[in-house]
Amino acid sequence: MDRSVNTILAPLRELGEYEDILRQLNTQQRKVSVSGCVDSQKLHMIYGLSGDYDVKLIVTYSDMKAKELLDDCKLYCKESYYFPAKDLIFYQADIHGNQLTKERVAVLRKLLEGEPITIVTTFSALMAHQLPLSVWKENVIEIAQGGIAEEAAIARKLVEMGYEKNYQVESPGQFSIRGGIVDIFDLTRENPVRIELWGDEVESIRSFDIESQRSIENMTQVSIYPATELILSKKALEDGLARMEKDCKKSAAFFREETKPEEARRLEQSVAELKEQVTQFQSFVNLESYIGYFYEETQSLVDFVAGRKLCICLDEPARIEEHANAVELEFRESMSTRAQKGYILPGQMDVLYGAKEIYARLEKNRLLALSTMEYKGFPVKFANRYTVNARNVSSYNNSFPELVKDLNHYKKNGYRVLLVSASATRAKRLATDLMDEGLNAFYSDNSQRELQPGEIMTFYGNVLKGFEYPMLKFVVISESDIFGKQNRKKKKKKVYEGQKIRDFSDLKIGDYVVHENHGLGIYKGIEKVEVDKVVKDYIKIEYRDGGNLYILATGLDVIQKYASADAAKRPKLNKLGTQEWTKTKSRVKSAVNEVAKDLVELYALRQEKQGFAFGHDTVWQQEFEEMFPFEETQDQLLAIEATKADMESNRIMDRLVCGDVGYGKTEIAIRAAFKAVQDGKQVAFLVPTTILAQQHYNTFVQRMKDFPVRVDMLSRFRTAGEQKKTLEDLKKGLVDIVIGTHRLLSSDVKYKDLGLLIVDEEQRFGVRHKEKIKQVKDTVDVLTLTATPIPRTLHMSLVGIRDMSVLEEAPSERQPIQTYVMEYNEEMVREAIVRELSRQGQVYYVYNRINNIAEITDRIQALVPEATVAYAHGQMKEHELEKIMFGFINGEIDVLVSTTIIETGLDISNVNTMIIHDSDNMGLSQLYQLRGRVGRSNRTSYAFLMYKRDKMLKEVAEKRLQAIKEFTDLGSGFKIAMRDLEIRGAGNLLGERQHGHMEAVGYDLYCKMLNEAVKTLKGTKKLAEDFNTYVDMDVDAFIPPSYIVNEAQKLDIYKRIASLENEAECEDMKAELLDRFGSVPKSVDNLIRISLVRVQAHERYVTEIKGKVGCITFYMEPYAPVHVEKLPGLLDKYPKTLQFSAKGTPNFVLKYKKYGLVEKEADLMISLTQRILKDMAVLYTE
Repeated sequence: MDRSVNTILAPLRELGEYEDILRQLNTQQRKVSVSGCVDSQKLHMIYGLSGDYDVKLIVTYSDMKAKELLDDCKLYCKESYYFPAKDLIFYQADIHGNQLTKERVAVLRKLLEGEPITIVTTFSALMAHQLPLSVWKENVIEIAQGGIAEEAAIARKLVEMGYEKNYQVESPGQFSIRGGIVDIFDLTRENPVRIELWGDEVESIRSFDIESQRSIENMTQVSIYPATELILSKKALEDGLARMEKDCKKSAAFFREETKPEEARRLEQSVAELKEQVTQFQSFVNLESYIGYFYEETQSLVDFVAGRKLCICLDEPARIEEHANAVELEFRESMSTRAQKGYILPGQMDVLYGAKEIYARLEKNRLLALSTMEYKGFPVKFANRYTVNARNVSSYNNSFPELVKDLNHYKKNGYRVLLVSASATRAKRLATDLMDEGLNAFYSDNSQRELQPGEIMTFYGNVLKGFEYPMLKFVVISESDIFGKQNRKKKKKKVYEGQKIRDFSDLKIGDYVVHENHGLGIYKGIEKVEVDKVVKDYIKIEYRDGGNLYILATGLDVIQKYASADAAKRPKLNKLGTQEWTKTKSRVKSAVNEVAKDLVELYALRQEKQGFAFGHDTVWQQEFEEMFPFEETQDQLLAIEATKADMESNRIMDRLVCGDVGYGKTEIAIRAAFKAVQDGKQVAFLVPTTILAQQHYNTFVQRMKDFPVRVDMLSRFRTAGEQKKTLEDLKKGLVDIVIGTHRLLSSDVKYKDLGLLIVDEEQRFGVRHKEKIKQVKDTVDVLTLTATPIPRTLHMSLVGIRDMSVLEEAPSERQPIQTYVMEYNEEMVREAIVRELSRQGQVYYVYNRINNIAEITDRIQALVPEATVAYAHGQMKEHELEKIMFGFINGEIDVLVSTTIIETGLDISNVNTMIIHDSDNMGLSQLYQLRGRVGRSNRTSYAFLMYKRDKMLKEVAEKRLQAIKEFTDLGSGFKIAMRDLEIRGAGNLLGERQHGHMEAVGYDLYCKMLNEAVKTLKGTKKLAEDFNTYVDMDVDAFIPPSYIVNEAQKLDIYKRIASLENEAECEDMKAELLDRFGSVPKSVDNLIRISLVRVQAHERYVTEIKGKVGCITFYMEPYAPVHVEKLPGLLDKYPKTLQFSAKGTPNFVLKYKKYGLVEKEADLMISLTQRILKDMAVLYTE
């Protein structure tokens, strides 16, 4: 028996039935049922009784329950895993996320490694067909340092195992190969691994970081596990396809006999398409449901563990049976209708084992069933039934005196008491607190120590709910029993520092770019140009009327990708050699200066005025915050702290909180409001729409219900009489918090003592309203919330001018959204809706054409007669729309068919399924916003992106699926979408006028200019920095195509080399190149050195360096603050070789002896240049 948790488990042995049960579990029958168990005590029982068994398989009846059990398992067994069920119904999808696959493969990996393990799962997960473990075993790649591995063979094997090849590994389940370096991201690992080969020998293995692509630590060997649950060798694939075709012929013939030609055609077509997809495109995404055709022999999870020392524990057998029947029924029904309509082959109907079959398999194993009540009629018979006497500990709800009273009582009766806390420090604190109350409690982390009667011990661990055994006089009390449901804090995520502009990685040929001195052109790719035997990479940009500009790849820092809010609009190109760009630039510059001036002045004004200083947090405030049912994210905590600090200072607060939909902005507002009310001030919360007002009102009332705070609402949902009363009470100071639309800005709204104004989604108020808000703003603290992401770059330049908090971290409870992409098919729509309704949820159906939205609504109503379906769109009368939305929020409507109006700020956590009709007609950013509408609770939510069946889908299919695939896992597709949104956000923040200027020069350049303007005004920047430095030397400086093959990656590296600032960064860059692409070629090394020369030259006011063999020329900035009297001193250092000329552009010319050897020539030229630049420092010293 695992003695490590003796303290907790020891008392169980005194249980009268303990020995009996243990004996029974070891006899022929091996089946025991124990009733009278309660929540957390079930696990206590399980681990107390099954200590001798390696594998514990705990089966329960719902996902939520499984998650709870998993949390509790961690106390007894560190190696506890959750094995989620497969989503059988939506097998048809073209693409699904690999989140669940990841969790399942992790369990299989542990099983293959053969260590002791606890698996928590639901019964439905046991019903799915899995590949036999033997197949898994054969498909693990073992790679050890010094071993033999062949690149091509590894690649073939990885594809078979379901990995996807990419030029750079970005997410789990991908691999990349480039010149002897193989990167693989195993699904079951935290970090991907990089394997370096020398010929066929493995030279080194190391893990690396996905963000920076840099190595983390060295490893001696690594096992790579499959990335899919359907592993197909070539032979298995061909045999399976043959079986499918045979089956298809048979069914089609049957359909035709029954005179159902349409169904027959549908079936044949889907099989033919599938075959083509597999053979032509090598895409194996939706073969899961055909598992029966590829493998005759499949297993259930039960069979995986059957050979081990195993104990299977059933949690509430009666509930399990219910759950099993429901799953089976749902599956059979949906599959048989699909089979009748020719959507699937008959063989796909048995991807589920029947419940009976699973019971039979369970029967062969050791079973321990735990339940609260006795139950009858479970399919597996238990000969031995026992009852234990256990009960839950009553909850103390933060009442410490109650706890002390009970502990005294327990102590008097000789109980052994164990208090369990999720953190060691809290456990120690609890012990000292109890000592102060006169109870001799102590903290111990020795889990061997057996408790004596009358002892009270605090211990570090995690139990969901406490329990007691009255007969054994043993009680376990958890922290959550004492303080209410505590949320454990997550470890802090690591912060990525120092990210230079990375956006260049998505520069494609044909994109618009902005050159700071020449304006807007089209990027045409990298070209190699050889001049006098020296090879260099040039970037080609095409301008209006056929002008071409070639720039050295080293001078990349003056180029930005052109980005504007309206991606569809084509910008006008500039013409080389004309004045138009200079004009545009100076126009924008003056506008930017104006903005900067306004901002800086506004800031100064606000600094001078005195605001009200709120007091520090009260006990109530703490209590109020403890009641927040979710766990705050790191960003949220920071934002809350900042807001409170602003309120407590005597400055007037003006803080902007930006965060994605559902990242917890409202909670920040609620806490600030509560704080204001504590100091007897009133709070006004201004929202753009009536519905949002209603929603926030509900939230506020819900959160404040235990406190004497009066919350009122002013909006059209209130009668005239109610409104009048609210207004009177506001004047008298009886209303603490008022929430409302722009009605709050009317002149008849008077406050007794307004202390805080909260504005939600400021960008959606009109100009007139904004003016009114400004008038209020002058004297009270203001908190503004917005969901449009504010770009980082802009954020940086506004730091210290406007206080901002940015929420970037998703709340931990939110489940990732399962996204499915599929052709429109009514059967699927019906399934998805029925399924969501069966778990009491609601559904969004997005349809973007108003003219026949009513028809579509009727069609859905006909598909799902039992649901209430309604539609909403932007052209309805406002109160009509509100009525419908109101009904939807209150759950009276099940399915809402709507145009994309739902993307604006509504938060309905009960909607967890969204179906998007014709998703291919929408922009990515639109889809992104829409998808953010579901998945706002802790249930898994689904987004179905439907597209129409096209005649020409063949050629388009691949591209479309690729694009949407990026979409499934908040992937790179979003980066683009986020960018549109950010730029829109920037426009909102700076106002309409600036918008035009931003369009004119492109967003990046605009930010750069704004940043400089602000710095100049604040006096942190000298004006002299307005020139660029060019370095043109006859040196091989480029990245050879064989070194970095991918064009986008190459550009990214060029851009980053161009932005190197000092020695240390250069060394770091070299280390990274060596790490990612192998040893650094000479030409790349030169490139890095030249980049450094450019930085040094800029510091010395050199505008251009031209290096020819034997002669280097330095052109100077005419206004350089040179101490002319120092010039002779510099020239004396280089007698006869260095000359200075002040004609035209002042310049230095250095002549030197040639070396004669090409390789050495380059080194000599660069080192001479560096020496001169170093010596030039004399000219600028006092």
